[in-house]
Amino acid sequence: MTHYIALIHKEPDSGYGISFPDVPGVTTIADTLDEALREAGIALGFAFEDWQGEKPEPRTLDALRRDPDFRSWSEDAVVAAVTPAKDMAHAA
Repeated sequence: MTHYIALIHKEPDSGYGISFPDVPGVTTIADTLDEALREAGIALGFAFEDWQGEKPEPRTLDALRRDPDFRSWSEDAVVAAVTPAKDMAHAA
């Protein structure tokens, strides 16, 4: 099963922001870390439903760690592997 690496950031007095280094522009926010992990899969599922062309190829965590931008972005983040939700009609 294909998964994408997600970065989850939390600032004081804000929700958990989720982004994907290999899927630029796909982001979401949640109130708790558990919700963030669930919402991350839903966000990817929705993005890929209407994706034009080939879906981005996810890099491995080892490959991402060799990317200086990823190391900077992930410095204060929770790093998680997320699988896109398949059935968006039942995911929300």
